[in-house]
Amino acid sequence: MSQQPSVVLATASYDHTIKFWEAKSARCYRTIQYPESQVNRLEITPDKRFLAAAGNPHIRLFDINANSPQPLRSFDSHTNNVMAVGFQCDGNWMYSGSEDGTVKIWDLRAPGCQREYESRAAVNTVVLHPNQTELISGDQNGNIRVWDLRANSCSCELVPEVDTAVRSLTIMWDGSLIVAANNCGTCYVWRLLRGTETMTNFEPLHKLQAHDGYILKCLLSPELCEPHRYLATASSDHTVKIWNVDGFTLEKTLIGHERWVWDCVFSVDGAFLITASSDTTARLWSTSTGKDIKVYQGHHKATVCCALHDGPEPSS
Repeated sequence: MSQQPSVVLATASYDHTIKFWEAKSARCYRTIQYPESQVNRLEITPDKRFLAAAGNPHIRLFDINANSPQPLRSFDSHTNNVMAVGFQCDGNWMYSGSEDGTVKIWDLRAPGCQREYESRAAVNTVVLHPNQTELISGDQNGNIRVWDLRANSCSCELVPEVDTAVRSLTIMWDGSLIVAANNCGTCYVWRLLRGTETMTNFEPLHKLQAHDGYILKCLLSPELCEPHRYLATASSDHTVKIWNVDGFTLEKTLIGHERWVWDCVFSVDGAFLITASSDTTARLWSTSTGKDIKVYQGHHKATVCCALHDGPEPSS
């Protein structure tokens, strides 16, 4: 068994491969063939042991520290593209959202799907509230829904812009803010307030016209980035923009990709950002200077998702 890397960086492409990279040298050290479908989303478990790849219509779980090309497990009850995947903080269960209109929960210690919620429209994005008890989904019809995992029901529903697809949701690490990005280049920002019945309430805070094109991913900076708080928006206009959450002023525009930018992920301290683009590359950027530091070249079609875990594993 190979030694576990301290930094796990992976990308996936329409060329039907997943690649693992040495972040500093930009050397690809492992390629997994993924012949069944494209990969829409990658997510690394909190303990850095496994990588989930969301495809059509399966989710496959790979061992990061083994060299086997075969997945350890396959999660098979979605019937269309899986667009969102993520893990609960202890890594005990996984959530997913699909164009089949459902949000699902999977216990990694048991077979099958444990729960399913009907969104009634293609789900593009799902995030887990830091309280670990609410999932928030955004769909193609423009609906945002909060799924209360304790009550096992939809506790809140809102539509920021009718018939405008919600492409991406992101929630602040402390649960104080949520941002929804749509196909019109707009970000809607709400304060999240805890109601008397522990239900999350949305209080409108800001509307940001971030790009002229689609926003394909929005992402708030992690806890270790404090006291700075940033919002990154990746767009079909070939750029990524870094916004200061205090006032939503533009800090930096990351220019270098030559095609759509599909995905982005912050380093654990928010000092760096990894991006994935249709120009086949992924890039490493300094958030303070806005300059690209490394280019990860090796895919031969659009690179549409990236995953990074450079933090410590949770203490057991």
